[in-house]
Amino acid sequence: LQRGGLLLAALLAILDQASKWIVLLVVMQPPRQIEVVPFFNLVLVYNTGISFGMFTNDEGSSRWILVALALGIIVLLLVWLLSAETPAVSVGLSLVIGGAVSNVGDRLIHPGVVDFLDFHLGGLHWPAFNLADTAIVVGVALLLYDGLFGARSAAK
Repeated sequence: LQRGGLLLAALLAILDQASKWIVLLVVMQPPRQIEVVPFFNLVLVYNTGISFGMFTNDEGSSRWILVALALGIIVLLLVWLLSAETPAVSVGLSLVIGGAVSNVGDRLIHPGVVDFLDFHLGGLHWPAFNLADTAIVVGVALLLYDGLFGARSAAK
């Protein structure tokens, strides 16, 4: 489980970075809003905050605090992955780790995390996000599902 989990995390980080570089170097030259369908656009946003733009701050020190915090969390998740007992936990942790690693890479290279997927419906607008963010959300959902309904929870 662990080796496959590490491979999945690495593959996800590579795919996410590739998608971001395609957006940066090809799709958003020049930067603009591209309507794909009436409820979905491609945009270019640098998220300097936490998830979905929360706690956005342009201070340079907050960037490094977020990088350090994310790296600490990644280390803890890697330790957890080494003891993962179910495929759901292994896959969930791998998705979160891969997404977090890729977003940390963005913070080191760019002014913030590169977000470009923009969904909206009527007056409701979801903050722009990327593949790494999607993987993190799916990974956390898998971990929650396993914690609530997995084999160990069912035995209680």
